[in-house]
Amino acid sequence: TGATYAALGVLDQERQEISELITAGLPAEVERGIGRLPAGQGALGLLITDPRPIRLADISRHPKHVGFPPAHPEMTSFLGVPVVAHDEVYGNLYLTDKIGRSEFTHDDETLATSFARAAAVAIENARLHEHVRQLAVLEDRDRIARGLHDTVIQRLFAVGRSLQGIARSPLPAQSVERLQRAIGDLDETIRRIRTSIFELETEPDGNGVRALVLDTVHELRPFVGVDVPVTFDGDVDTAVGDVVAGQLLLAIREALTAVARHAQAARAAVTVRVAGGTCTLEVTDDSCDVEASQLARSAQRSGGAGDPLEGCGLLSMRRRAEKLGGELLVESPPQGGT
Repeated sequence: TGATYAALGVLDQERQEISELITAGLPAEVERGIGRLPAGQGALGLLITDPRPIRLADISRHPKHVGFPPAHPEMTSFLGVPVVAHDEVYGNLYLTDKIGRSEFTHDDETLATSFARAAAVAIENARLHEHVRQLAVLEDRDRIARGLHDTVIQRLFAVGRSLQGIARSPLPAQSVERLQRAIGDLDETIRRIRTSIFELETEPDGNGVRALVLDTVHELRPFVGVDVPVTFDGDVDTAVGDVVAGQLLLAIREALTAVARHAQAARAAVTVRVAGGTCTLEVTDDSCDVEASQLARSAQRSGGAGDPLEGCGLLSMRRRAEKLGGELLVESPPQGGT
């Protein structure tokens, strides 16, 4: 077209203004001197609100002209065409200062319009390829999740049943105890795999109870200072209503804050379990500096001044549980911790 300067304005998601401006013809030092490039005001904005070709002999005389920024070269003749395909506007192509003539011609407009349409098709194809790639990733995640559920979990179940059968046979007490621990480890592994399956099958922006729990724990992990695996057992998303879910998230936040401030733990974990119409939140750590027996006794009282639960930040957790008809239990398992 014989244009001295050209620019491709890429529109934002709302199609309201230019989010990126790619220029040609401007020396680098001139472009740096201009600073922030136009976002789509004045005559440039006409193509955004009314995506039809514009051809002007002198852009500065257009009633919508808002002037040029400091250090911007003066421009006269102007040709602007929308980058559009199938009624989808992606941006605009701007050409200025035709060499050798006072304004751009009708042939220039036809040529620029054809080029803009070809560019729009290329953009559409690129976005289509990206969409296909994302679908492929989701399908791969789904395949992995099905494999974990249909193969790995079923095999673990089979191993667990075999071990249970062995544990019921005449064996030394020590061997039975070891088998029971192994069975418990298998059950925990199955729960964790189910959690991983959920994470694979759930969109990152999901707002179900499981997703909200995972988001909350992920947010608090840097504060806790250790990795905090999360395990779900039961149909958490459908069985836990909004009221319980809100209190559940606050309780998780308070429990992990207590772990961070008081436990000096090397390990911590969160389990959310739904069974028999009851939702159970279990937060465990391997600390030794919380006197579990004292806290357990305190949990049976109504609370008051000097309550040890308050010092560890657990008093509000007990009140939340009681408000929902539940209870707070603080225990020290045989292997230690709280």
